[in-house]
Amino acid sequence: MKKHNVTKRFAAAALAVTLLAGLTACGGSGTDAGGTAGTVYKIGICNYVDDASLNQISENIQARLAELADEKGVTFEIDYENPNGDSAVMNQIISNFIADGVDLMVGIATPVAMAMQAATEDSRIPVVFSAVSDPVSAGIVDSLEAPGANLTGTSDYLDTNSIMNLIFAANPETARIGLLYDPGQDSSATPIAHAREYLEANGVACVERTGSTADEVMLAAQALAADGVDAVFTPTDNTVMKAELAIYETFIAAGIPHYTGADSFALNGAFLGYGVDYANLGVETADMIAAILVDGADPAATPVKTFDNGTATVNSETCAALGLDYNAIEAAFTPLCTRVQAIVTAEDFKDLEG
Repeated sequence: MKKHNVTKRFAAAALAVTLLAGLTACGGSGTDAGGTAGTVYKIGICNYVDDASLNQISENIQARLAELADEKGVTFEIDYENPNGDSAVMNQIISNFIADGVDLMVGIATPVAMAMQAATEDSRIPVVFSAVSDPVSAGIVDSLEAPGANLTGTSDYLDTNSIMNLIFAANPETARIGLLYDPGQDSSATPIAHAREYLEANGVACVERTGSTADEVMLAAQALAADGVDAVFTPTDNTVMKAELAIYETFIAAGIPHYTGADSFALNGAFLGYGVDYANLGVETADMIAAILVDGADPAATPVKTFDNGTATVNSETCAALGLDYNAIEAAFTPLCTRVQAIVTAEDFKDLEG
């Protein structure tokens, strides 16, 4: 997959104009109601890892903040960082944000949100997270309706039962399902537990294979192929996502459709990705950032935003390679989704543009 530079600095909008006007006072905590025109707000964004879905979120946060800066007559000065899954680098990035006096931090994915929560216990710097699948179980917020502290954000909660229903809609004879995930990923814990419950209740055999590195995920995929499973399920697991381009052909060769929790998996070769629109997730996250910094919204009382998990993205190339008819799959999935869309294999969504 393409690698982003670890450090990328981005001024969201109109910075030169604002600086020439001499209006460079920071917004402080951003909790005073009503921002002042010309104010500069410093934002630190940390994206956990370089994958297509999380990159979509970051890109759309920054694009939307540029629009909001123009609309509100303020400047969002953004420091964007990506530790590529290295926890030590991630914690250093967060420490740097605090030392630099950011007005707000943005944590993309559960590990970053949890690290930011721990780092801001004393300072109470506002934190807006994105793509946190289960913020309540992770202990990041008290509840979705009333987060209760200095953190709120957007969730890509995955409806596991809906994906299970899609598996059986495509192949009612499915008798053995593999679960592929990283046991160290908090975002995988709840959906994997739900998958076990669903399969047990329906008398379907389950085989679990795990990996904490790309190499381990590749070995786990090969083991599932040898296990002879009828389908494989992976939730919004960043470790598996990073390895998808290296494993999708293993599943195709074995005739096994890979059902996953994000459209980026399907982009990288999985048979199906089911879940939220990550571009929209980024836009909504940016709106929350502006509401807190400029409009004085209180993170503790700002509900976590969740989304309808109704879009099924099918990789039409993988579908054909598995010997499946796309039109028949679309017809089977349509009653169970708000939308079914086709995609082809690529490294990044930008590769599909034009």
